[in-house]
Amino acid sequence: MQNAARKPGLSSTKTIAKVGILSAIAYVLMFISVPLPIFPSFLKIDVSDIPAIFGGMSLGPMAGLVIVVVKNFLQGITASTTGGVGEFANVVIGGSYVLMICLFYRKFKSTKGVLFGGLIGIIAMTIVGCIVNYYIMMPLYATVYGMPLEQIVQMGTVINPRVTDLFTFVIWMIAPFNIVKAGLMTIVTLLLFKKMEKLLSK
Repeated sequence: MQNAARKPGLSSTKTIAKVGILSAIAYVLMFISVPLPIFPSFLKIDVSDIPAIFGGMSLGPMAGLVIVVVKNFLQGITASTTGGVGEFANVVIGGSYVLMICLFYRKFKSTKGVLFGGLIGIIAMTIVGCIVNYYIMMPLYATVYGMPLEQIVQMGTVINPRVTDLFTFVIWMIAPFNIVKAGLMTIVTLLLFKKMEKLLSK
């Protein structure tokens, strides 16, 4: 049995070029975001991590994470509306999803691998999102926008009366948002996977 050809390392010129192209596509997709009425307006759904997912599947999980970092860095220096807070959150929270689905695909290169990786990614993104938002992101938002946390919490209370403090805001707003976003990315990835499978195997 012949050994499979070793893929070029993350530092190879060819890989860097691919990461750059995918990062640029992901950056453009960040501008296509949709707010949902069931969440506060600053929480918007987008699929800009899809290029990072397929980049990670093709070039390795670390390449996927680099794409997430680069597209958020570009957003942060060119069009951030959150003082970099949202971009930092996207790296940590979105990056956890990208890593999980790419790691599973690396071990099980099939539709089932993508599906299970996506499900684990949804769980990881939800848990990481809750922890990071509770301890870091929400306090940072309050500082950057110069508003008390109570005012941010009130944005959730208007939508869901169960939201009464930061903890319940995270439980009833942040957790469902990350489940919806990660679930959407999983569905889109599965729909595109068959078309991309031959390309990923090269």
